Amino acid sequence: MLSRLADVLVPAVGRLTISTDAGTGLAPGSIIAANHTSLADPAIVLAALHRLGVRPVVMATAGLWRVPVLGRALSHEGHIPVHRGDRRAADSLDGAVDALERGHLVLIYAEGGLPRRADAAEATPEAFRSGLSRLVERTGAPVVPVGQAGARRVTSGSTAKQLAGLFTAPLRRPRLHVHVGEPLRLAAAGADRTEQARTAVTAAWRTAAARLGEPAALAA
Repeated sequence: MLSRLADVLVPAVGRLTISTDAGTGLAPGSIIAANHTSLADPAIVLAALHRLGVRPVVMATAGLWRVPVLGRALSHEGHIPVHRGDRRAADSLDGAVDALERGHLVLIYAEGGLPRRADAAEATPEAFRSGLSRLVERTGAPVVPVGQAGARRVTSGSTAKQLAGLFTAPLRRPRLHVHVGEPLRLAAAGADRTEQARTAVTAAWRTAAARLGEPAALAA
């Protein structure tokens, strides 16, 4: 339901396009790692993946489970709440391991939060947390890097600015792009594995930003 709903709603707020690397595949039991820039980008990524025939299990902040109706839907569909700074934090990793072992694709946002910026510009993905590396270590699952650009044109900045952006997006119709990279096996260990994943997601993001003509795509 979540993926289908995203694919219905996203066209109402922007013009979504999708690209993939040659030979890209989304095999069962893969980890999908995406950059996180806006409250809008999970819906954008889910809509893009839905069009590619993929409906992943999502690792998302546990606060969403407290939202009436949405919380019940997330639980019913097997999505995974992430409890940060809590003794239940390890449960989310266990849940992701179980989902991967059952052949589901798991979508993770390894940055662990949104950038603290007020502008709507694109920027290189921030440092990744260790969760993705630990998930790979426990499962050996391949990682599919996904880069999205344009979500900050829908929502970014202060609460007031985000609400204004969301309400005006159907009129502005900002361009949105999602690029799905080629799956990779992370051969490094620990912090090096984390940086290897971030490099791959950054490359996918750079491709997406370039499709929108974003100057940030040319930055080092």
